[in-house]
Amino acid sequence: MNGTFRKDVKPGIKVMVVQKEDQRTGKLTEGIVKDILTNSQMHPHGIKVRLENNIVGRVQQIL
Repeated sequence: MNGTFRKDVKPGIKVMVVQKEDQRTGKLTEGIVKDILTNSQMHPHGIKVRLENNIVGRVQQIL
């Protein structure tokens, strides 16, 4: 599953996110969702989240 729909992303799930500085390379970071930062129901580049280690990025994959 990809992370373009807010309904699929919940605090506590494991995801792969791309951070702002890694968008060009596409490097993904794995983590557990702490907070959902995107208010809209859908975002084409992924729902923005804060991970438990305080990394902020857009969800690319839900694990």
